[in-house]
Amino acid sequence: MRRTSLAIAVVSACCFGFSGPMAKFLGAAGFSPLESVWVRMAGSAVLLLGSLALLRPRALRIPRSRLGLVAAYALVAIAGVQALFFVAITRIPVGVALLIEFTSPVLVVAWVRLVRKKRPGRAAYLGALITVIGLAVVVEVWQGMRLDLLGLLAAIAATAGCAGYFLLSDGFGDEMDPLGLIAWGFAGAAVALVPISRPWDIPWSLLGGTATTGGTTLPVGLAAAWLIVVATVTAYITGVTAVRRLSAAVGSTVASLEIIAGALIAWVLLGEALGPFQIIGGAVVIAGALLAQSAARGVSRTTVDSSDQRADSPAPSAELSRSLTSTATASGSDA
Repeated sequence: MRRTSLAIAVVSACCFGFSGPMAKFLGAAGFSPLESVWVRMAGSAVLLLGSLALLRPRALRIPRSRLGLVAAYALVAIAGVQALFFVAITRIPVGVALLIEFTSPVLVVAWVRLVRKKRPGRAAYLGALITVIGLAVVVEVWQGMRLDLLGLLAAIAATAGCAGYFLLSDGFGDEMDPLGLIAWGFAGAAVALVPISRPWDIPWSLLGGTATTGGTTLPVGLAAAWLIVVATVTAYITGVTAVRRLSAAVGSTVASLEIIAGALIAWVLLGEALGPFQIIGGAVVIAGALLAQSAARGVSRTTVDSSDQRADSPAPSAELSRSLTSTATASGSDA
């Protein structure tokens, strides 16, 4: 079960890795970043809401007690992260923005320590630290950091939203179908982004053409469809599933593999070859993710000892999920 859950998290990271390359094709065709974000959110909402309405309508039910949480998920965890990241990369280097955003595991651990009053252990701290160091090597941050204040603040806010994505996903328990949560999240994000994306001004006719970047030519419509179906719908479904199985702390750490996946996909599609620092940094990131995973495994064994019924359940409850959130924190403190 644990290996399957980790594999789902890796699949999610790989799917998210297509976001950058597909967005590059849309940009080459003439779409602005915010227009691309809105196409991504609106298209994903229509696809998932329509499918669930026909095949699994019960998944779209939202408990009244969770309406506020769903709204926060749409605004913070989806719309906020997407929009703020694109604002950031217009003012600071993309690599620096990615590095800042993917320090979210550190914020997750901090939240667990300060708000949930769980004492982080050495494994959690070390896993988060190794991940950040690996990401710094991947993006070669030492090449220069000319940080614009607004860009820096946007990147930091995107980081907080990214951490919120994992923590909010972890907090729903079994009260709401994860597919319904994602579908309403996309819809809410699309609505929230209307004033700044201005969909009525989007050059929709460009979807019928082609775009070339990095020596590769793709139909624009195909790039948009891939961005929606693979890099968004599939990525978020597998991501939320992984968080519910692994906990927020572990899921957020494994998700940092998106940078590695994105680099590999860009190498294949765009001819952007990986350098030695990217390869070394990728290995370090994987090491940090595995360390966090081992911390989770230690606490999950403790949970099994204290509650056989919970261990036998195929889908962890909200309480068990919160217990596993402290996973990356508790095992090290006992050592």
